[in-house]
Amino acid sequence: MAKIIKFPLESSKKYGFRKARKRSKPNPEDYGQLKLFQENPEAKIVQMSLGPGPFEQALLLDENEDPRAADLYQKTIEAEEHVADAYCNLGILHSRSGDLTKAVDNFTRSLKEDPRHFEAHYNLGNLYSGAGDLQLARLHYEMAIEIAPEFPNSFYNLGLVLAIKKEFKNALQAFTKFKELATEEEKSNADEVLASLKQTMINQA
Repeated sequence: MAKIIKFPLESSKKYGFRKARKRSKPNPEDYGQLKLFQENPEAKIVQMSLGPGPFEQALLLDENEDPRAADLYQKTIEAEEHVADAYCNLGILHSRSGDLTKAVDNFTRSLKEDPRHFEAHYNLGNLYSGAGDLQLARLHYEMAIEIAPEFPNSFYNLGLVLAIKKEFKNALQAFTKFKELATEEEKSNADEVLASLKQTMINQA
């Protein structure tokens, strides 16, 4: 009789949400909009710093778990600055407070502003994974990997989803890729899961 190995995926802890830090506005040319004016190669844009804006202030408060961060993210959106990032981080705040409807709404608004917003896709993957919607979780993790293939945690969380769906070969590939990209300290997180996954595949062969 084959020895039954307890597969620890249901209780395995996935990597959590990832905040958006700050990025430039999406390039319209990436979405099929043509540039109408040629840039003057001699022209220079001078950036003037007037101190931290609402997004930077919100991020600082957020890092310190200050509830005022939400209001400043909203002000960032109203000022039309770093809108996708602000919506993404608001989604994380709503997720942590248990308001999943608002969380999904904010992550979706982030993607409306920037369809290739990495953190919004990754965070939606986490949200749907936690809610048990594995198909949508997989979709958003795969989108996150398409956008930022060097980020290891997307592969780890995708591996958990695939293994729970019993797509063991694909899960093995995802965890193996995670180990290739992760730091030495992080690699240990996948060892138990990989060992159980390989044993499960042997038992089912």
